[in-house]
Amino acid sequence: MTNNLSNRRTFLQTVAGLSGLALTSKALGEQNLSRKMPPLSFSTLGCPDWTFPAILDFAVKNHYQGIEIRGILRQMDLPQCPEFNSAENIAATRRRVADKGLSIVDLGSSAEMHHPEGPDREKNLDEGKRFIDLAEKLGCPYIRVFPNRLPKEQDREVTIDLITKGLLELGDHAKGGKVTVLMESHGDLTDSALVERIMQQAAHPHTGLVWDVYNMWTVAKEPPAQVYRRLKKYIRHTHLKDGRTVDGKEQYQLLGQGESPIFEAIDLLRAGGYKGYYSFEWEKLWHPEIAAPELALADYPLAMKRHFQ
Repeated sequence: MTNNLSNRRTFLQTVAGLSGLALTSKALGEQNLSRKMPPLSFSTLGCPDWTFPAILDFAVKNHYQGIEIRGILRQMDLPQCPEFNSAENIAATRRRVADKGLSIVDLGSSAEMHHPEGPDREKNLDEGKRFIDLAEKLGCPYIRVFPNRLPKEQDREVTIDLITKGLLELGDHAKGGKVTVLMESHGDLTDSALVERIMQQAAHPHTGLVWDVYNMWTVAKEPPAQVYRRLKKYIRHTHLKDGRTVDGKEQYQLLGQGESPIFEAIDLLRAGGYKGYYSFEWEKLWHPEIAAPELALADYPLAMKRHFQ
């Protein structure tokens, strides 16, 4: 009887020890994965009909660290949103985001730099400046602007000069603060050599680049390694998505389910020491036919987790 009790006690102690070891190993595994995972954010372009509290709650629940604000309830001119239309509301919004353990990582303006001198150009530059001022008050490090086009009716070199001057003017507006103006690889400017040339000419302590991997790849089909080699020094933020060509048209897919070399680009960023956010840009506002945000925005952290495991 004594031997049976002793054996049972030994067995229970062994099981408890193994269980504890398994729990410790699981915890260590989760800690190691957490260290491997880069900081994730998503653009509100993907959830155009969500309220701001719903956006924050979803981000926390799905293990995002940041949000990129590109409109709230379809209002794209952010300074007009109730969350940002007064000093008191801006301060309250900043506290609300911080209380959730989140960061606002970028404000997506619609400002385009390619317009010739005139009212349209002034309107776009004014928008960029208003977004810089708002980002400063929110403690947000970046605003996004577009190049955006190379109009056929306008000399190409003139357009390149206009884009460059626009970036430098906005960079000067940001002087004395902590906001950097980022040009996105977008529109007619998806060739890495041309993007590099503009970034060289617009070099400024308050200018940089958003690398939209999929936008560039679908047009130029340049290998990510070639693009990254040219643009690495300018990249401050990223836009990540995936898709495939169906009947000659691009169709967005959940990350990893398309045909783009998206994970190759992600690995290049990681290996190259990129410290910024890996931001998911699900363009639901522009493409209402694609998957609902509840599905797509929840899938992105899972896809990234699978990749980094």
